Formats: sequence, C-alpha cells, structure tokens
Amino acid sequence: MLTNNAELTENEFGLLQALFENRLGIYLPDHKKTLVGTRLWKRLRACHIQNYADYYHYINKQENELELCKALELITTNETYFFREPKHFDFLQESILPDLEKNAMVRLWSAACSSGEEIYSLAMIMSDKRKGKWEILGSDINQSMLDKATKAIYKDQRTDQMPEAYRKRFCRRGVGPFEGCLRINPDLRSRAAFRRIELHNKLPDIGVFDVVFIRNVMIYFDNDMRRKVVDQVVEKIKPGGYLFVGLSESLRGLNSKIDQVMPAVYRVRSP
Repeated sequence: MLTNNAELTENEFGLLQALFENRLGIYLPDHKKTLVGTRLWKRLRACHIQNYADYYHYINKQENELELCKALELITTNETYFFREPKHFDFLQESILPDLEKNAMVRLWSAACSSGEEIYSLAMIMSDKRKGKWEILGSDINQSMLDKATKAIYKDQRTDQMPEAYRKRFCRRGVGPFEGCLRINPDLRSRAAFRRIELHNKLPDIGVFDVVFIRNVMIYFDNDMRRKVVDQVVEKIKPGGYLFVGLSESLRGLNSKIDQVMPAVYRVRSP
C-alpha cells in the first residue's frame, strides 16, 4: 500500500537529475530536490509505484515516454497565456514586419510553444498584418503540450491580454461542457504546423526563419547547454533575422553572431 510520506532520497534525486539531463536536456539544480519530490509524488500514486527509484526505472523505458512527458510537465512551468510580454508583439508588428513586407515568404518559429498560446498569438498578428505569404512552426519537447496546442481550446482567463478584435475574429466561444473556454477558429488553426523537437539534440531539417521565439526555456538548461541550444537556433535564423527570449533571460556572451536590440530581443548579424 502507498504511503503519503515517501521521501525523495539523494540517490534517487541523482538518478532523476541524470535522466532529465540526458533524455531531455533539462538541468535540475540541487536546490530543487524538494520541489521535484513533491510534484512527482502524485505521479507515483497514479502509477501505483512505491518509491522514486522504481518511478525512475519506469519512466526511463522508451515505451513509457508519455509518463516521462507527464513528469516533465510537473517539474517545469508551462504557465503561459496569449500575448504574454506584449512589448515583444508590439516590436514584431511595428519594427519587424514592415521591413519584411518585401519578402515573398516570411517564416516564424515558436521553438518552445508549450500549449500553443504563443504560436496562435503570432498567427493572429501575421493573419492581420501580413499581406504576403507566411508560415509558422510551433515545436516543443513535450508531446502532451503539442496535443493541447493542436486542439487549441483555452480557458477565458488565458485570453485576457488578447485584443478584443482578435477575440471576435479568430476565436469561437465554447458552449455546454466547454463553457468558459475559447477555441481558435479552424482557419487560423490550419495555418499553424506543430512538431516535437528536442532543442538539446541536433535540430532536424526545418529550414531557416525570419523570426524565432524561444522564450522562458533557457532557465531549464545549464550554461553549456544554453550555449549549444543558442548556437543551433541561431543557425536556423536568416542573417538580419530576430531571436526573442524571455524577459528574465539573457544571451550575453553565448553567441558572437547576435546583437541585442531591445530587452530579450536579439538580431542575427548580416555578413
């Protein structure tokens, strides 16, 4: 029978640290031991597993990838909402898109899109402001987050910063069991492509982009992994293109090919 006070030992935490770093590139510092134990305990109970060592062995099996994703959700913060950090979206509309109007195609990548609020915020802007062709890719390491992004159903409180005109144009209000929710309309959903990508591994052939958002994800990497991820992502951005990170994140000293143009916004140098 499961108890309510299973303790995450130092050895068990070390196993989980190695697993998340090796499999997902996620760095769990020592001070997060208590947080990890508390958050994963509910998964031990759900899986009827007695201790963290057994849970480690369980999620380390390839066939239990879904459970690993559930664990990842619990120990990382997927808190997001539409038009988060609005100055970034203002800069995109006012300073970037006018310069890209001459381009036959504009490509954007939300590289850690979580449950999709960021990518649909970008898609709304592109649909509203862009006259020419555009493409947008959303990726995340967590397949369950991508599944939520594909369904595109969101509680009203996550849409508080969405312009009312966009709400009317791009969303449908839920009824019945979905009352209190909005769903992105089919036309806009069809413009977003989603793909599971592990940023800490070699990136797949996804082409190059004019704009990349990779916000609020660097905090989960150690310095070496941050440098690797930034180097790989920058190679996927066209010269003169832009890279957005979270307001609490800095890329100072990580890559010599980018210059900061405003808080948490960088531009790739042209040759």
